[in-house]
Amino acid sequence: MGITIYDLAREAGVGLGTVSRCLNNHPSVSAKTREKVLAVAKRLSYQPHAHAQRLASRKANTVSTIIPFFTNYFFIEVLQGVQDKAAELGFDLILYGVNNPSQAEYYLRRSLHGGRVDGVMFFSMQFPESFVLKFQQMKLPVVIVDSYHEKFDSMLVKNHEGAMQATRHLIGLGHRNIGMINASLDTRPAKERLSGYKKALEEAQIPFDMERVVITSNGKQDGFNREAGYESMKEIIRRSIGHNHISAVFIASDVQAIGALQAARELGVRVPEDIAVVGFDDIELAQHAQLTTVRQPMHEMGTIALQMLVDRTKNPDASPKLSTFLPELVIRQTCGAGGKESSSALASRDGGIELEPSAT
Repeated sequence: MGITIYDLAREAGVGLGTVSRCLNNHPSVSAKTREKVLAVAKRLSYQPHAHAQRLASRKANTVSTIIPFFTNYFFIEVLQGVQDKAAELGFDLILYGVNNPSQAEYYLRRSLHGGRVDGVMFFSMQFPESFVLKFQQMKLPVVIVDSYHEKFDSMLVKNHEGAMQATRHLIGLGHRNIGMINASLDTRPAKERLSGYKKALEEAQIPFDMERVVITSNGKQDGFNREAGYESMKEIIRRSIGHNHISAVFIASDVQAIGALQAARELGVRVPEDIAVVGFDDIELAQHAQLTTVRQPMHEMGTIALQMLVDRTKNPDASPKLSTFLPELVIRQTCGAGGKESSSALASRDGGIELEPSAT
């Protein structure tokens, strides 16, 4: 059995209450007594029991993390940031993966049970209005990540601006017939990335044509998946045969872009020679695929989100804060920038896509 506060009290010649107050830095203890007790604790290599510490501080040192789509590459990298910060601060995480709003509400109810957690991190979903007052009354901190609620601390990526960067880059390379592969417009990122794409076209006086946009919500993760990107790229290529001449495509997520690149290879369509590709996220796979993309600071988002939650526990009555991140363009090979092609070759790409014989 390890050293206990009973041992410290006996060795220091003080009561248990005095030992407890010394260990918790209580102001009622004299500096001389505190110094004596801490010296005994150091000599005996005393390690406080984690559960006892939590009881004494009335904190669980545990955070609920309610997140959709555990297997999504974006969330995996954000969660790595959360986990790294949790380890640094000595917090435990309870991870709840959800597939529909009713599951999210169930886990929110569990989080409200007194003493279970010190706060909730709620990812990429609309926070249910029916729970707002309950969390406020209990003063249980909430941080909304990749979404927004005016009553809670929130963190957002500027999806609109990121999509504009991607589309402007393709325009700067000489493309005018630029397509987009998107996911479900029920999600905030998909809506904002579509609006950024349209705004960049408008700035360049390029007419927006819905025929050049493929929107899918099929399968898992609201359409932000490899299979959806694969099928959508096939559709983009099909629409490029003839009058529409799509020469470049902005894709709303890297995982979709990975599927899209596979589809292009299978159809004998060269990237970037026949069609330039830009993704969004900069997941680890993007570098391996040499994918030009718009980088979200995923790991940093995770660490800052947990720090926001901890700060809120210390200052529960402060006004809610909104943190925003501006993505940055990462140029690699799939867009054709910096390659061996001449500017005239880039300018001629709007002549359309022809499938190689092996694809037919």
